[in-house]
Amino acid sequence: MSALESSAPAEPRETRLRSATKEVVIGHGHRFCLIGERINPTGRRIFQEGLRAGDLSAIEKDVKAQVEGGADVLDVNMGVPLTDEPELLAKAIQLVQSLTDLPICIDSSVVEALEAGLSVYQGRALVNSVTAEDDRLAAILPLVKKYDAAIIALPNDHDEIPMEADKRLVLTEKIIRVATEEYGLDAGDIVIDPLAMPIGADTTTSLVTMECMRRIRHRFGVNMTCGASNVSFGMPDRHTLNSVWLPMAMTSGLTSAIMDARTPQIVDAVKAADVFLSHDDWGMAWISAHRAKQAATA
Repeated sequence: MSALESSAPAEPRETRLRSATKEVVIGHGHRFCLIGERINPTGRRIFQEGLRAGDLSAIEKDVKAQVEGGADVLDVNMGVPLTDEPELLAKAIQLVQSLTDLPICIDSSVVEALEAGLSVYQGRALVNSVTAEDDRLAAILPLVKKYDAAIIALPNDHDEIPMEADKRLVLTEKIIRVATEEYGLDAGDIVIDPLAMPIGADTTTSLVTMECMRRIRHRFGVNMTCGASNVSFGMPDRHTLNSVWLPMAMTSGLTSAIMDARTPQIVDAVKAADVFLSHDDWGMAWISAHRAKQAATA
């Protein structure tokens, strides 16, 4: 066993997110948390043009599609060149909260935008994200503490995105230590992204990521998330690959994923895995969803 790991597994942590009226719990004993990723203008030219013109109507369509697809949390990103991102993100969050009671993951690399979003958010948000770089930790963790939020953290630093599980564990330990000891965050409010890398160039990257997940769960007990579509980038039939990879990752300790909830093949695979992992008591959520589909078809 690695020196980074203790003989006894760490106590499993829970991450609690809230809107004004609804709470979602991410945890190793809970159903997998689907974080809908579609409210993001990256690579969407028409969406970007609309946002520059002050037209936020596409956000309404995206919210509806992600909610109907089964998202538990909505990731909101307004990274559009030639716009005031802090102002735009704050407006988008207010709009999304007027449309749904799902909690929000506030997604930006701009510190000012994160604060603008957190300042208008009603509830307890998830912030996406911080790395192990000292300057990023110092800039973002005080905001997370100030607004009583939770944070997604990636174990990479100034030097590299580490390809070895050992280095990712070292950086994970650093993030958790700094966040809890220096900024007073609870370990349950740190959601680690174990770095799901594309398999197109090297299929062994997935094995490293899953090893990393298992060791993070054992050593720290914290929750984990990832950009689920990253693993299949550059490969054909990506939906099939993602629908197999996610249940495998769930058995390794992954408790949530940022993904497009409009893909039933992937969503159904995750919900079926919840049944087999005993995260869906008596399969009631699975049965209810099946009956709802039957009723809609009828």
